[in-house]
Amino acid sequence: MIVLKTSHELALMKRACALSAGALQIAGEAVRPGVTTYEIDQLARRFIERHGGKPNFLGYAGYPATACISVNHQVIHGIPSKRTVLQEGDVVSIDLGATLDGMNGDNAATFAVGRVSPEAQRLMDVTEQALYKGIEAARAGGRIGDISAAVQRHAEAAGFSVVRQFVGHGVGAKLHEEPEVPNFGRAGHGVRLLPGMTLAIEPMINMGTPDVRTLQDGWTVETADGKLSAHFEHTIAVTTDGPVILTRP
Repeated sequence: MIVLKTSHELALMKRACALSAGALQIAGEAVRPGVTTYEIDQLARRFIERHGGKPNFLGYAGYPATACISVNHQVIHGIPSKRTVLQEGDVVSIDLGATLDGMNGDNAATFAVGRVSPEAQRLMDVTEQALYKGIEAARAGGRIGDISAAVQRHAEAAGFSVVRQFVGHGVGAKLHEEPEVPNFGRAGHGVRLLPGMTLAIEPMINMGTPDVRTLQDGWTVETADGKLSAHFEHTIAVTTDGPVILTRP
């Protein structure tokens, strides 16, 4: 069931999303050579809890951390670790969210560790651009497929591939709500977009094959060919005046 948020619920979501955005910003600012992904995770957790929220990934389906931190060829759901030390030239995707006042925020971004290759920078740039193409297409009266097609078109025109096994989603009182928001599809198809919908749009774009595999830890997803991946995400609201990004820093 798709839940349309009232103006009051949207106001609460703005608070949760602002907290999520702040935590992501703090985490991103900590990205540098020599830092462990565990240290970044703990910074995000302390920020969320200090501001009265709860990390909504922590304990979700048994997930053991505040953030999913995925390095290089890891696509999503990388588990922070004291053994994972960031190196110059890495790219690291950080995905996290917060619960506050009974509502959830969810956002992600990919960060460069020091100086990265031109190819890695281009992948990150195109993935972030694809996110904003998808957001722009999230207009009341349209369809979910409008978002999906906009993301896919931009990523594939740049020579990259779109992960198909994982998708965006609705978000609100629950971290994951209906509808699913794929990053591939046909414009004019799928669920009708209505004012009050709140969606997590999150392109996951690979440098090589779109195929991915899940590691034995049951969480970490990596590219099947070992090539780089990037991930960007915002929680947005569909309104009569156009899409509104709730997780702006």
